[in-house]
Amino acid sequence: MTVDDREETPSRTAPEQSDRGSTVELSRRRLLGTVGAAGVGGIALGAVGGVAGHAAAQSEPAADLDSVGRTSVPFNGTHQPGITTPMQARGHLVAFDLAPGAGRKEAAALLRRWSSTARRLMAGRTAADDSAVAFDAGPSSLTVTFGFGRSFFGRTGLEKQRPFALDPLPAFSSDQLDAKRGEGDLWVQIGADDALVAFDALRTLQREAGDAARVRWQMNGFNRTPGATAKPMTTRNLMGQVDGTNNPKESDPDFQKRIFVPASPADGSADPAWMAGGSYAVVRRIRMLLDDWEKLSLRDQEQVIGRKKSDGAPLTGGSETTEPALDKTGPDGKPLIAADAHARISRPDQNGGAAMLRRPFSFHDGYDEDGVPDAGLLFICWQADPMRGFVPVQRKLDRGDALSAFIRHESSGLFAVPGGARSGEYVGQRLLES
Repeated sequence: MTVDDREETPSRTAPEQSDRGSTVELSRRRLLGTVGAAGVGGIALGAVGGVAGHAAAQSEPAADLDSVGRTSVPFNGTHQPGITTPMQARGHLVAFDLAPGAGRKEAAALLRRWSSTARRLMAGRTAADDSAVAFDAGPSSLTVTFGFGRSFFGRTGLEKQRPFALDPLPAFSSDQLDAKRGEGDLWVQIGADDALVAFDALRTLQREAGDAARVRWQMNGFNRTPGATAKPMTTRNLMGQVDGTNNPKESDPDFQKRIFVPASPADGSADPAWMAGGSYAVVRRIRMLLDDWEKLSLRDQEQVIGRKKSDGAPLTGGSETTEPALDKTGPDGKPLIAADAHARISRPDQNGGAAMLRRPFSFHDGYDEDGVPDAGLLFICWQADPMRGFVPVQRKLDRGDALSAFIRHESSGLFAVPGGARSGEYVGQRLLES
């Protein structure tokens, strides 16, 4: 067969999609036609048949795909997006420092630009001056969340508006922190279910910072892609453990009180009025010593955590959501969940009721000079008061968590994340224009 014979050769249609997204098989007639053409063309089909099939398939209209790309998250609201939003497949965390000479005026202009752009991108509207990588994609559950670090208030002359909750976190014995990868004047969290959509938002916001702010540090993370499992499941971390079982739920009667700053001082809040509806984010880069962890037997790994690796159920029995029976012992008389097991120590009822909403991303940044994986968890937790959420839990973990031998805290940051923007408002407006 020659190139001129292509139009006479039946070709494969563009794949049709069922409601489950699977490709429908070729019809019997088309399949037989293709086989017949192969018999006539012989070896020549191998040279040009693939090109012919591709060209013919391209000429037929493709069916729309059912995709997570169509899902959008509203920008406006009582709270900023990206806090209670379901876990996303891709994340970028980036901190900025205001440029020398930039102050309150420049910060307000920057937050106005950023908010306008985030509102547009989260709705799936890309523009010619964006990076272009997301032109043909939907919003893909994109969220953009903005926060302020402790140093922001001195740079903008707003020290009197700085919340007491932004006081520096205490030092922990397991910390090996790199100051260059921690804190910052401004913090941005970007999440999406498509890597290109997330990158487009990151690149656009970084470019729009212009002369007002400079990147201090950036970290990239990932989670399981929605739809990768047969049913919704709690995500796993890079140790293979189910991670996030005991997260507070929005249906809990005290969820709002634990996670978000009350709407007014009358509700018992010590925070400034501009933080109403906001939350505090603790951000930690936690490296997992995977080579050491993977040397443990499955049983030993489960003893360290206090849960089964297969399904996240407590070692005392039941399913992932079963409450651990902390006083249950084995035939040897010892507790089935050890005194230093991570699941025991981190429980709210073992920490005076302290609770935080964990919403992390995993990371893998290659290998160090010794060939050891530079991988772990970009830990992000949300609470109305870090001194009542993160700090008491971390203090207890620091004193005797069996997991501590297999992790290393390498950077840390604490950020005040104001409430969500109203229609026509930018994030932080109530602070910067107060």
